[in-house]
Amino acid sequence: MKKIRTFFSLNWKTKMLLLEAFICLGWARLLKGLPFAKIAPSLGKNMDETAYTEDSKYLGIIKDVSAAIRIMSPHTFWESQCLVKAIAGQKLLARRHIDSTLYLGTAKDKNGELIAHAWLRSGSFYVSGSEGMEKFTVVAKFAKVV
Repeated sequence: MKKIRTFFSLNWKTKMLLLEAFICLGWARLLKGLPFAKIAPSLGKNMDETAYTEDSKYLGIIKDVSAAIRIMSPHTFWESQCLVKAIAGQKLLARRHIDSTLYLGTAKDKNGELIAHAWLRSGSFYVSGSEGMEKFTVVAKFAKVV
């Protein structure tokens, strides 16, 4: 109940961004269920990156998108882990005409099993998945230039 009251106390712009993040997380989860070869072209230019500098006028928007993804992902009825968050974040940024790069990486866990991780960067800011990304070797990257 407290979370619902908190949500309704937010300003209109923030409520709409959180709702949009929720919808994009659902859309991204549906995409994750498809064969990767089918969705890869929609993620951007394969094995390319966007610039590491961002226009300072977009930094606030990028941080707001990152926060919306972080806040809404635990409240979905579906799994919203790293790849889902990265795809949703990329979609939210593209809707705002902001470039981003989605990274896919692999590593081995303590048992020697192969694990994967995804993260999203816009300019020099990591929108999602930055926790633990240094442990992973980048195997694919997709530059979304809008």
